[in-house]
Amino acid sequence: MSVRNARLRPNRLKLSKSSIFLPLILLQLLQGQSKTSTDALISELKTTLMAPCCWSGTVADHGNPDMEKKIKELAAEGKSKEEIVNHFVGIYGERILAVPVARGFNLMVWVAPFIVLGLGTLVLVNYLKVKSKPEASPTVQSDKVPYDELIEKELREME
Repeated sequence: MSVRNARLRPNRLKLSKSSIFLPLILLQLLQGQSKTSTDALISELKTTLMAPCCWSGTVADHGNPDMEKKIKELAAEGKSKEEIVNHFVGIYGERILAVPVARGFNLMVWVAPFIVLGLGTLVLVNYLKVKSKPEASPTVQSDKVPYDELIEKELREME
């Protein structure tokens, strides 16, 4: 029996090593994926939010260090994109968004270009229709022009 126990111990040791290393490997993979997803979230947020220091560009374009730091802190806390965006909208208002939300008056930003394009197309088509029509020449009912004799007489007198 002691031989049997001696043989089983190495197997138990192998089993315990794999049961320790497998979760560690999986944990490392998950941490790597979460870091990648966090970096992607941070990058996406930087292009979604305007830099509040001068409002001239996004955080990614402008490079506002305070804003970048706050975005990284909130992402590290595990907050979602919507939660982080709502946090900044709560502080700065909808002006912080690089792309306006399509509701209310902001809907005009999305609809107005199509309305203007449609109206412009209608005006252009009507203009081209009117321009391409040949002008109708005035028709004379008869070959004789009224007051023709009087005009000819006055012309002869002027000579």
